[in-house]
Amino acid sequence: VMSILLHGDAAFAGQGVVYETFHLSDLPSYTTNGTIHVVVNNQIGFTTDPRMARSSPYPTDVARVVNAPIFHVNADDPEAVMYVCNVAAEWRNTFNKDVVVDLVCYRRRGHNEMDEPMFTQPLMYKQIHKQVPVLKKYADKLIADGTVTLQEFEEEIAKYDRICEEAYTRSKDNKILHIKHWLDSPWPGFFNVDGEPKSMSCPPTGISEDLLTHIGNVASSVPVKDFKIHSGLSRILKARLEMTKNRVVDWALAEYMAFGSVLKEGIHVRLSGQDVERGTF
Repeated sequence: VMSILLHGDAAFAGQGVVYETFHLSDLPSYTTNGTIHVVVNNQIGFTTDPRMARSSPYPTDVARVVNAPIFHVNADDPEAVMYVCNVAAEWRNTFNKDVVVDLVCYRRRGHNEMDEPMFTQPLMYKQIHKQVPVLKKYADKLIADGTVTLQEFEEEIAKYDRICEEAYTRSKDNKILHIKHWLDSPWPGFFNVDGEPKSMSCPPTGISEDLLTHIGNVASSVPVKDFKIHSGLSRILKARLEMTKNRVVDWALAEYMAFGSVLKEGIHVRLSGQDVERGTF
């Protein structure tokens, strides 16, 4: 399994979650053994110029925090893009580290149907309107090289258009939306034949008071004999034992009882993060 993340340039530089996940990338128990980040860099964030959106020259500079290699490639050159992507995949498979591919490109139309980019980026969009689209540019090159014929190219375009047109026509026949069709891998037995979820019935999850008392006692004791425990901690454990005796529960003890009851059923529980690990809450 190889994880590939697709980003926009403005989001890559501007969303804190990108920086945070880079810092997770090499932590024990969290690493993906290298993610390939593909940045579709159209040099504009909705209507915002890069100079108004970030302080660094490149949107990908945030990846330098983990010394990830960053490839800037002209997206108008499909063969260069393929070459760089192969190098990125080899890097990831060899070193199991993150790698970034920055596809330097442009957005031909507005951000959405309502957006007219000539309002906010007139000079940039004058240049973009003069650009030959990458498909035509590459097709012309392949035809000139004799790699494909004009007829083969036109047939390929017609074939793709036909796929889209047929799908569009079929979509008009669908009067009922089947929820299950939207799931990548439908859970077996989760929906009935009409695609509606079955009634949600929960099995009883309660446990006996004896078991709760047992968990409370274990959670209030020190498992190692003659272990010198910090006086502050021993006070907490003593208070917890008192609560168990008095049939009173606070958040922390309730959490212990929840974890304890799951462990008693032989189910593994993983705690992550400092606060849970030391039982702060």
